[in-house]
Amino acid sequence: MVKKYPFYVKVTVIMFGLVLLAYILLGLRDILVPLAFALVLAVLLNPLVIFLEKIRLPRVLAIGVAIIVMVIFITGLTYFLVIQIKGIAGDLPLFKQKFAMLFSKFQRFARTDFGINTKKQNEYINDAGTNLQPVLASAMGTVFGGMAMAFLLPVYTFLFLYYKKLILNFLFEIFSEAEEKEIRVVLTQTKSAVQNYMFGILLEALIVASLNTIALLILGVPYAILLGVFGAILNILPFIGGILAVLFPVLVATATKDGFSTQLWVIVAYIVIQFVDNHFLVPYIVASKVKINALVSIVIVLLGGALWGISGMFLSIPFLGVLKIIFDRLPEMNPWGILIGQEVPTKRRGQIIQLRRKKKTVEELS
Repeated sequence: MVKKYPFYVKVTVIMFGLVLLAYILLGLRDILVPLAFALVLAVLLNPLVIFLEKIRLPRVLAIGVAIIVMVIFITGLTYFLVIQIKGIAGDLPLFKQKFAMLFSKFQRFARTDFGINTKKQNEYINDAGTNLQPVLASAMGTVFGGMAMAFLLPVYTFLFLYYKKLILNFLFEIFSEAEEKEIRVVLTQTKSAVQNYMFGILLEALIVASLNTIALLILGVPYAILLGVFGAILNILPFIGGILAVLFPVLVATATKDGFSTQLWVIVAYIVIQFVDNHFLVPYIVASKVKINALVSIVIVLLGGALWGISGMFLSIPFLGVLKIIFDRLPEMNPWGILIGQEVPTKRRGQIIQLRRKKKTVEELS
């Protein structure tokens, strides 16, 4: 006989488990983040490795070629961004002079229209600087962590690809033979979902970067290519990234243009691009198997950022998509899969049950 526990006991156990999981993820972030990125990259590179093996390349050589392709792509993108950033660094004195002038105007405006004296303004600025220090420290930690990850990622990715069969056999061994078919389906769907989602995201980012760059070139905003690519990278973050992406072009336009018309046109252009992205690119290009509703997307991105910083924000959506596939296959977890998904029921469960009972009664009377 299976013992049933009260609802409050179940909730307490679940909450304790979630807190313990969050503590483990936070404490082991330096180890788990490179492993998570390497796992995603291994899934992405797996089709290339399979293709190279089909043309009779040894497995080790096939994995090595795939890793080299990945390194060349990431290095090329990084080199391009560094060259563009060096161009901005040369114009920093101009930006500093322009923002100093704008800040002086803002101080006069705050003093005359809002009655905030200069001393009070300086206090606000000092408080903001104090609050910004932890953010900057976290950003620097992300930069140094990224440098360490640059050495670990190829190694971890190689090992994931090399020991793929060993890992799959382990997953099959821990479950019974009766569940082997179910596990095989889950693994196939998971691999397909991650590959479709990541390839879709890359194609979407390429299109958004092109649209951003064209719009900024037309408006005459300097560093259009860098800002367009950077905006497309930020756009990968659901909802939050779109807001951050427009901030940098507006700041550059403010520093290099007189008046505010260019800034307004930049905002209008990015709104149009966001509309095209959300209504055309995302539904038709990004993987259809990873359908997560807007509320859960925002919450999971924020939670990922709180746990693993910027890396967690990028990793949260694909890993939540994997969890949704697993939840949909497990009867006891199916309600959670429905909660994460985009399908909204037209009626509440109680209403559906009542309608079924009414229909059954009518059939019996007839």
